[in-house]
Amino acid sequence: MLILGIETSCDETAAAVVRAGGEILSSVVASQHELHEEYAGVVPEIASRAHVEAVLPVVRRAVRGAGVTLRDLGAVAVGPRPGLVGSLLVGISAAKGLAWSLGLPLVGVDHVHAHLYAGLLQARDGETERRRDGVEAGASGAGTSSLDLSVSSSLFPALGLVVSGGHTSLYVMRSPIELVRVGATIDDALGEAFDKAATILGLAQPGGPSVDRLAAMAGADDRAVRFPIARLSRESLDMSFSGLKTSLLYAVRGTPGRGEQGAQGYERSGADLSDRERRDLAASFQRAAIDAVMLKVGRALERFEGLAGGACRAVLTGGGVTANSLLRARLAAMGEERGLRVVLPPMGLCVDNAAMIAGLAHHLHGAGRDADLSLAPVPTTAC
Repeated sequence: MLILGIETSCDETAAAVVRAGGEILSSVVASQHELHEEYAGVVPEIASRAHVEAVLPVVRRAVRGAGVTLRDLGAVAVGPRPGLVGSLLVGISAAKGLAWSLGLPLVGVDHVHAHLYAGLLQARDGETERRRDGVEAGASGAGTSSLDLSVSSSLFPALGLVVSGGHTSLYVMRSPIELVRVGATIDDALGEAFDKAATILGLAQPGGPSVDRLAAMAGADDRAVRFPIARLSRESLDMSFSGLKTSLLYAVRGTPGRGEQGAQGYERSGADLSDRERRDLAASFQRAAIDAVMLKVGRALERFEGLAGGACRAVLTGGGVTANSLLRARLAAMGEERGLRVVLPPMGLCVDNAAMIAGLAHHLHGAGRDADLSLAPVPTTAC
């Protein structure tokens, strides 16, 4: 079965055609980074308007790039949750219209759950073209799944880790579509923390790649500043990054004091940092953030059999922050140490994309979990 996937949960308009849940025939992503850059964050109204303009051209490119027609499709999938309501509504409306007009099943896919499926798909990084209009499109022609889906059941039960701009969660997974959240951030997502860190340090957005590049520079000392790692309670699998952000703010600007008018003020700004200070702070912040994630991953693995009723066979990961070089290295090292298979999505599939939506939809459709035309946007994830 060929499934068309549509993804508009935040600031990327994406469409993809995937065969049998694993073979990427095409993947197109239209980014809005330039529209939101001056605001240092995504503006919901701007995002939804940009989706309206981009969604149908992106769908056409995905279908054309796959070398098929709309009549060749077997289903239409879309991410109705979680995300910005206005953005979600655009993708859902497009998916409903296509499914209804073509007489095809409609499948709703949780965006966060789909991130955990991205590592089971083949990225086409070497064949990606950057278009002048800001669209990245996979070249036409069939891809090959990075994992043989006929034996993918050997990966389960698995621990799932999603780290993105809006979500940081741990899951016990019995299959790609049977998963339960066992831990999550109680405040800020890891990606959001990286973005704020970049702003404090005076770096470009998106913040994650900027902090990662600076931390990787020669001479950067990741132990120059000892930032706190939130452990919460001894049994908790939840995470917290708000205190880490505040610690970085104070390390850069000093502790707020009283100004002449009695207002809170800082001693200095990020512009006062030397290049060396900025490198060391970025490296120290990144190490503390990744240490916090690995602490909870390790704790979850220690308790996994009690949570899942069986031994963990793999760790599946997904989300934009899985592109972070330190996190990828730490996860890979942990897998070797524990003898676990760690599935990291290829770099091109770490960010929001529609291939993961179409891929997971194959399993949901096979399990009879189709949606109908009452499908509505939901800003939060189900679990």
